[in-house]
Amino acid sequence: MTAMTPALSSAAPVPAPVWSSTSLTLPPLGNLDAYISAVNRIPMLTAEEERDCARRWREQHDLEAAGRLVLSHLRLVVAISRQYLGYGLPQADLIQEGNIGLMKAVKRFDPAQGVRLVSYAVHWIKAEIHEFILRNWRMVKVATTKAQRKLFFNLRALKRDLRAGAADEDAVRERLSDAEIDVVARELKVSRDDVIEMETRLSGGDVALDPLPGDDGEDTHGPIAYLADHRHEPTAVLEARERELLASEGIERALAQLDERSRRIVTARWLQVNDDGSGGATLQELAHEYGVSAERIRQIEAAALKKLRKALEAYAA
Repeated sequence: MTAMTPALSSAAPVPAPVWSSTSLTLPPLGNLDAYISAVNRIPMLTAEEERDCARRWREQHDLEAAGRLVLSHLRLVVAISRQYLGYGLPQADLIQEGNIGLMKAVKRFDPAQGVRLVSYAVHWIKAEIHEFILRNWRMVKVATTKAQRKLFFNLRALKRDLRAGAADEDAVRERLSDAEIDVVARELKVSRDDVIEMETRLSGGDVALDPLPGDDGEDTHGPIAYLADHRHEPTAVLEARERELLASEGIERALAQLDERSRRIVTARWLQVNDDGSGGATLQELAHEYGVSAERIRQIEAAALKKLRKALEAYAA
C-alpha cells in the first residue's frame, strides 16, 4: 500500500476538505500548520463506514477504501505526535513516521475483531514514532533492549511529574536525585542501576568524531584521532605481512648465502637469547671459540650483516 498522505506545496488558506462520490478531495497545502488544519477538517467515518471500507480493503484490495481509512485518521497521528515534541525532533518528521505506522495498521486491520481502527492504530503509530526517535535522537543508540526502550520513553515523563513545579525545561533536564531514582525504579519496576545508566545516557550529548576548527583556524584533536584502528587498513596489513615474511623466510634464505662461520657469528650475536633473557654471545666469547681476536669477529660480523641486508633487499623487491 503506497503513502496517501497529502503533500505540502505553497502556503494558502485551507478550505475544508470534502468527500466526493468516489474519493476525498484535498486542497493544496503549504506549511505544517496548514497540513494540521486540513487533516482536522477531514470528516470522520462512522462505525458502519469504517467496517465497510475495511472489508472492501481486505476482500477486494480496494485502495480507495484503504485511503479513506488512512485519511480519516490522520488527525490521530497529529495528536500522538504532540506527545513526543520534547525530544527535539521536528513534528513534521514525527507525523510522517506516524503516518507510516497508520498505514501499516490499516493494512492489517480486521473489522471482524469488533475493535475500532482508532484503538488498533495507536500501537502501530507509536511504534513507528518510537523507532524514529531511537534512530535519530542520538548518533549512537541509547536504548536497544525492550527494558531500555521502556525506560527511555518513560523516564522523561516521570521526571516531569516528579518536578511538576519546575519553572522551565532546564529544571526537568537536571540529573535525578537518589530519592527520585528510587521512585522511578519502583514505578517502572527496574533496578536503580538501570535508571542511573539511562539517566547518564540521556544527559550526555553527542561528540563529533572529526576534529573541529579551533579559534586560531587550525583543526583540534577529535576522538577520531585516538579511536581509529589502523591495524586492518590494507597498507598496514600488507606491511605486517611483509615483515612476517622477512622475519621468517627472508632471513632464512639470506642466512643460507653466508658461509658457516659467518652464519654462526650472526646467529649467536643477533638471533639467540640466553636463558636469563639477556642478549646473544659477546665478541670475546666468539673470539675464544674460534681462536681469533675480538676485532676479527667484529669484522666478520660487519661483512656478514652487509651481505644479509643486500639479500633481504633483493628478497623484498
